[in-house]
Amino acid sequence: MPATPYDALIIGSGQAGNPLAYALAEAGRRVALIESAHLGGSCVNYGCAPTKMLLASAQRAHLVRTAGELGIRAPEPVVDFAAIVARKDRLTQDSRNGIEQSLTTEHPNIRLVRGRARFTAPNTLHVDLHDKKAGHEQLTAPLIFINTGTRAAVPLIAGLEASGYLTNDTLLLGLTELPEHLLILGGSYIGVEFGQMFRRLGSRVTIIETSATLMDREDTDVSRPLQELLQAEGVELVLEAEARHVSRNEADVLTLTVDTPGGERRLRGTHLLVATGRVPNTDALDLQLAGIPTDEDGYVQVDDDLRTPAKGVYALGDVKGGPQFTHISYDDYRIVRDQLLHGRPRNYHERPVPYVVFTEPQLGRIGLSKDQAREKGVPFRVSRLPASTIGRAVETGRTEGFVEVLVGDDDRLLGAAVLCEQGGEIMTMFQLAMTGGLRYQQLENLVVAHPTWAEVLNNAFQKLGRGQ
Repeated sequence: MPATPYDALIIGSGQAGNPLAYALAEAGRRVALIESAHLGGSCVNYGCAPTKMLLASAQRAHLVRTAGELGIRAPEPVVDFAAIVARKDRLTQDSRNGIEQSLTTEHPNIRLVRGRARFTAPNTLHVDLHDKKAGHEQLTAPLIFINTGTRAAVPLIAGLEASGYLTNDTLLLGLTELPEHLLILGGSYIGVEFGQMFRRLGSRVTIIETSATLMDREDTDVSRPLQELLQAEGVELVLEAEARHVSRNEADVLTLTVDTPGGERRLRGTHLLVATGRVPNTDALDLQLAGIPTDEDGYVQVDDDLRTPAKGVYALGDVKGGPQFTHISYDDYRIVRDQLLHGRPRNYHERPVPYVVFTEPQLGRIGLSKDQAREKGVPFRVSRLPASTIGRAVETGRTEGFVEVLVGDDDRLLGAAVLCEQGGEIMTMFQLAMTGGLRYQQLENLVVAHPTWAEVLNNAFQKLGRGQ
């Protein structure tokens, strides 16, 4: 079968693939975008958006449940999980429909191809089409972009497959009943967000983690306060635990056997969520036929311009490894767009990597942590301000957490960790200051409207001392 020629082929309708298709099409290029599952990638379907939809319901329930702290008497909220899921599904489908309309009707230079792609040569793809009558098709182009993302990593644990388990993908795409007791294997960012969310929706929750603390990539004095907040809400933590066996009995009770420093424990629940990391969707792409190498974990190897060693082939988003965030995938698109269409090359290693853990309170992070600064030998001073000293926090009853900033010898910001209400928004203000190269004294003397969360810019540096 002769290959159908295009100017560009994009594998994956994710947060880099879709906007890149639009940009190339608007520049007059003929584009084929191949998608094997749902349009929108992980963010729209089983990542950011549906998670935050469920989180909104959980947080609303928590507000009702704790209204008495502000003098408002309210009955215990009734959680209608079916209605929560229906809202999430409706909004998710609206997003998919909007993407499909844009791809198929608003951009005539784009052809949406539903099927699974694999390489047969450096610039040629074989696509097994979802339309069985059509069979398959060969496509070729001088530019090919891999945007296939990742999927949940599933550890090798005896009995796991036979007993049944959830990942964030399958939970967000198919869970219709509220777990009575949710066991979460993995205490990093996904595990922590889902743990608090389902606890607030009414489930018993147990998080099992191999490390001595949750979110062990963070400084201990950053992760531990959030850990304590989760425990105060009734989330059970089993730390320094290695999962050894999973079973499910005739009464549909699941048992997870773990080894801990105190000996063997058998944890029983109704559902098990596996949140132990991600693996790239590269195993079915036949990358070797195009001369595209991967690292030992299967991530596509790219240079500073996001190019693979195969001429004309790029990798964008999570599939190339590194920080796995929607905003990073979108910036990958901008890097490639500016190279190809505007002649403005930019090294992707030079960009900042902000992120937010959407617990309540949120944890917003930008720049260096204390541990990272020490490892790099970067001199720093640090100031840590309890959220209880922020006027807006006291007035709204949101006094949990802290604001921590790192300052270099030149008085410019090196990083920030913000665990408090609006932590992500406050962190972004520090990121703006870092981007502008502002010295901390300029923030201290900034006239900020009162009473706002932004007033923390004035006060965050008042305990500035030499980092150890």
